Amino acid sequence: MATPRKEQSTNTENLETLAQACDVNEVLLQIALRWKMQILYCIAEDVSQFSTLKKMFPTLSDQVLSKRLKELKEESLVVTENIENTIPPQIRYSPTEKGKELLKIILDLHHWGLKWKMTENDYCQLNVVNTKI
Repeated sequence: MATPRKEQSTNTENLETLAQACDVNEVLLQIALRWKMQILYCIAEDVSQFSTLKKMFPTLSDQVLSKRLKELKEESLVVTENIENTIPPQIRYSPTEKGKELLKIILDLHHWGLKWKMTENDYCQLNVVNTKI
């Protein structure tokens, strides 16, 4: 996942203390990685191939997109399926039940943020009106 932490750093010690106090902190660290939830959301909305995800986020590097997709798969939030009779071979991503359940929580956080945000900036541009989740 992310860059390994220095074992002797104060930050590592603080994160361990927080993790022992409440598992929520570990979960937040896991899902807060840049692009991760946006990618999962798009997959749930049938943007299901690497190339189409890349078009959705043109500033996202191939390396980071690959890394996030690998993390989502390792965490059982998405599954892959080989698309038959394609040259070169292509893969389709789809959300698991675990991934869909997480997205419901993320969308609830999104709605909460919209309700209570303090600025006029449109900081989150998800189309949550017609979600399939």
